[in-house]
Amino acid sequence: MGTDEGGDGSPRGGAAGAAGGKVSAGEAEAGIPVQGRPPAKVVASLMLCMALVALDLTIVSTAVPQIVGDIGGFSVFSWLFSGYLLAVTVTLPVYGKLSDTFGRKPVLVFGTALFLVGSLLCASAWNMAALIAFRIVQGLGGGALQSTVQTLAADLYPLRERPRIQARMTTVWASSALIGPALGGVIAGYAGWRWTFLINVPMAGLALWLTVRHLTEPRRSPGRRGPVDWAGALGIFACGGLLLFALVQGGVAWPWLSPPSLGLLGASAVLAAVVVRVERRAADPILPGWVWRRRTIAAVNLAMGALGLLMVAPMVFMPTYAQSVLGLGPVGAGLVTGLMTLSWPLSAAVCQHVYRRIGFRDTAALGMGLAAAVLFSFTLLPSPARPWQPAVIMLLLGAALGLFQLPLMAGVQSTVGWAERGTTTASVLFCRTVGQAVGAALMGAVANATVAARLAREREPGLPHRLEDVSRALAEPGSLSRAASEHLREAVAAAVHHIFLGAAFAGVAAVLVLLLVAPRRFPVLPEHE
Repeated sequence: MGTDEGGDGSPRGGAAGAAGGKVSAGEAEAGIPVQGRPPAKVVASLMLCMALVALDLTIVSTAVPQIVGDIGGFSVFSWLFSGYLLAVTVTLPVYGKLSDTFGRKPVLVFGTALFLVGSLLCASAWNMAALIAFRIVQGLGGGALQSTVQTLAADLYPLRERPRIQARMTTVWASSALIGPALGGVIAGYAGWRWTFLINVPMAGLALWLTVRHLTEPRRSPGRRGPVDWAGALGIFACGGLLLFALVQGGVAWPWLSPPSLGLLGASAVLAAVVVRVERRAADPILPGWVWRRRTIAAVNLAMGALGLLMVAPMVFMPTYAQSVLGLGPVGAGLVTGLMTLSWPLSAAVCQHVYRRIGFRDTAALGMGLAAAVLFSFTLLPSPARPWQPAVIMLLLGAALGLFQLPLMAGVQSTVGWAERGTTTASVLFCRTVGQAVGAALMGAVANATVAARLAREREPGLPHRLEDVSRALAEPGSLSRAASEHLREAVAAAVHHIFLGAAFAGVAAVLVLLLVAPRRFPVLPEHE
């Protein structure tokens, strides 16, 4: 039975929530843990697993020059990140379903071990092709970590205490964004780039030991397990891989309307139709239809996809704006961007006091509405702006998004039972990551079109005529005349303004989805104390 969410965000007795989903009477015996404060060592293992995933990208990014200088592969080094992202994204639904079928602990142990093996392989890579392949192995483990840790956080904490663990998880991500680049630079500069991967070994080993030794799941009823839908898993992996590959490479390796792009997008559409057919026939599908048939989960998935899309603006384009337009160095640009990661966990930690009064949906809509307004305010900055102005915007944006993400994650996890929570959590994370990939493609195309149009209108000597030469000109501003440099800065500023405007529209779309699709009160299931 489901219950409507009370005004304080807690379960309230009454009629069953229509969108809450079917939960058996023997739910507690089927594997719902007895909720209470989990052991500190279990929490430590979850934090370590989250840190492994969060630190990985930021540490490796600063070691790229040393990696390319040692083993070559400059033309394809971007796949160190794209390959990892692909592997994480397409495996999220698979691991979510497996954790619902076999339990969280086996999936978390497997993911941690695979991530550890991938890190060792990366450290031993002899060329760029091998390193990219081993990064994909890392990503296959990272998908299990990212999905299962978030699910376990909901399993181990009752709803009233869930903001505490979610705020801790957010703090891990924020800390990683701040210290990761500096730590990666120090390691690559003084110990060698291979240690950027070897540093994962003791962390993963400790997380693995803590998980195996201290994480205990209740015995589950054998009747809850069904046959694993391996055909659906393979189809989702192939379809998601082709789609993300097309989005990552489109407009970079080849034009959007070229045969490779159209062929990959067409093939992914065909595979998507095949996956839908396979999943409809599967006895226990990897990506079940109820994920989209239930209003609450569907609305959260769409809203989180919009979050992933709009996050491309502050995380990818703000550093470029800070360095190319404001003239800040890498450290200053990092500080401006990092302010968002400081206010986000603080806002997430206090948002429970808001959603207990007005509910999950309205709190998330309030947060995203504020975020859309903050994103739009960026387009009103004077030219040139002062560094403190975008810094304030990033600080406010983090505070607004903290009000948005945590209520949706905590709320949607509370509308399903234990046996559906892994799949639900994975679907939310999957949509957010796909939103990031789509956002990177769309906003990259907008930025390129804006800069190209601005450069085509100018006749200033020395301005680059090709987009491929813009990054080189930005890196070496002394090679341009003062007038040419100013025109280039204005072109980049215009492109970033357009990006933030698009991000603001994505925020408005998320608010509309929540207000029009999500129920006003989430159908929260009773807590099993």
